[in-house]
Amino acid sequence: MATGTEGAIAPVMAFALVGALGVGSQWLAWRLRLPAIVLMLLAGIIIGPVAGVFDPARDVGPLMQPMIAIAVAIILFEGGLTLNRDSLRDAAVGVRRLVFVGAPLGWLMSTLALHYVAGLDWGSASVFGGIMIVTGPTVIAPLLRQARLKRRPAQLLQWEAIVNDPVGALAAVLAFEVVSVLQSTTSAGEAVQELILGLVVATVLGLLAGWGVAKAFREAAVPEYMKVPVLFTVLLGVFALADGVLHESGLLTVTIMGVYIANADLPSYAEMRRFKEHATILLVSGVFILLSAGLDFDRLALLDWRAAALVAVVILVARPLTVFISLAFSGVPMAERVLVAFTGPRGVVLVAVAGLFGERLVDLGLEQAQLIGPLAFVLVAATVVLHGFSLTPFARALGLAGGETPGVLIVGGSRWAAAFGEALKKAEVPVLITDANRSRLRTARELGLPTYFGDVLSEAAEHNVEAMNFGKLIAATDNDAYNTLVATDLAPEYGREHVYQLRPAKQESARHALPATLGGREIAKGSSYLELASLMTKGWTFRVTRLSEEFTLEHWADKNPEGVIVATIGPNGTLRLHGDREGVRDVPDTRVIAMVPPEPEAPSTQNG
Repeated sequence: MATGTEGAIAPVMAFALVGALGVGSQWLAWRLRLPAIVLMLLAGIIIGPVAGVFDPARDVGPLMQPMIAIAVAIILFEGGLTLNRDSLRDAAVGVRRLVFVGAPLGWLMSTLALHYVAGLDWGSASVFGGIMIVTGPTVIAPLLRQARLKRRPAQLLQWEAIVNDPVGALAAVLAFEVVSVLQSTTSAGEAVQELILGLVVATVLGLLAGWGVAKAFREAAVPEYMKVPVLFTVLLGVFALADGVLHESGLLTVTIMGVYIANADLPSYAEMRRFKEHATILLVSGVFILLSAGLDFDRLALLDWRAAALVAVVILVARPLTVFISLAFSGVPMAERVLVAFTGPRGVVLVAVAGLFGERLVDLGLEQAQLIGPLAFVLVAATVVLHGFSLTPFARALGLAGGETPGVLIVGGSRWAAAFGEALKKAEVPVLITDANRSRLRTARELGLPTYFGDVLSEAAEHNVEAMNFGKLIAATDNDAYNTLVATDLAPEYGREHVYQLRPAKQESARHALPATLGGREIAKGSSYLELASLMTKGWTFRVTRLSEEFTLEHWADKNPEGVIVATIGPNGTLRLHGDREGVRDVPDTRVIAMVPPEPEAPSTQNG
């Protein structure tokens, strides 16, 4: 609905459009197996500068910059919530190097590239070079989700992105203060004093806020239903306070607050983090749509061949040199160094902060600073598209990503689990069988199947089981309550549609029936542990059969009237687990993995 400005749309409609396009792009990317960031970028450009349907400056107005600032703060806080000491265990040395050595070195490399390649003056280059330290958690998170990297390289990229984001913003603040001193009458002492004050205030506020929230939650001073609203309120409050003392220091404050809470061992930490992850998906979508829709083609026209040269130098020279020097003699394997060196996508923080400082530098009289905004957008677009399409195959080529077919994690060592695992292994589907009782894994080990001894819900399992190799989970122990606990707890990790459990023995009883919110889906014709154990005792086995135009599913059913279909693998390698035959697709070249009874023995003949 139009407002007073010609062609404008109402703010409510604008917000709805941004939300629909952002989440819609992520859903479409999931369906098409394409990088979500790329589709969001394209969607924003199409409705913005191309079609002219949505112009953030016109339709949202002065609310745009505060919205982006708050969104980035929440994104960084959520990133801080993922950074606990235990998750850093395997990547600690590499992360320290990338932060303490890589950040200053990256600042220097970027500044030199901006001056000598892009042609910016030293003042503009030093400020923009500080901002270019960031590698963008807003971009890294969706890329890691899609690529399913192994734990250590994923942690290196994630920690570097989150920690260096506020560091990059603060480096830009430092450089800007120096440039301001040189361009104005402000004394160097006043600039340094302001910077130190801002850093101290940001750090103290972050620690106090994290300590206060953790103490209040641990002592039940806040009811469960109010924990997330209180968290949001405190987050926005400390961000605004720190930003009021020194612009962009609020990013450091919220990151420190998130890291403190992540390491406070709060009982409700998992629920809070999941809620924040959902909020971050919405915010990342919205911010990317806003920034790409607000792109000004006229400002991009100011760029020439130097912009392309800058992007090439940053991706192929500055970033690799920074990483290789930082991780030298660190013990990080060379394959992981190569992956990190050639993976440096820039994101929302770079564009938002670069645009802000570009305008301020122009006001100080540095005309070349007007190129900072367009250069930032070109760098973000180029790295997002490049890494969005290349990270998965590149990581797979280096042996640092999961295979084409996500495997099955079976919780519970039993004869049935071992037999099903063997069938999956023959079908070249990754499988892992876990159990807290070592003796129950004996059969699986004898069959040469990968096993893990320990509780799948333990912290040790979180760090030793490469979850990215598995897309489906089956809770198949002899303890129905534990199966329900595993399926419920890990459902958000794998997706509720990919989590299965054996039917509880007393499920038919109304007194013992579980609500739909608990547990996983049924498998193997809704069989219980005792029923499957009984079938295995009677000699039932697993058989893999390939369907064809001549031998259809109907033929298979006629030949195996008692057979229980447990899984199918489609012609394209897609694995599906089944609770009954109704969901099985009758498509040629589909492989059916089913339990079948033993062949009847031929009647013996005796000579008289």
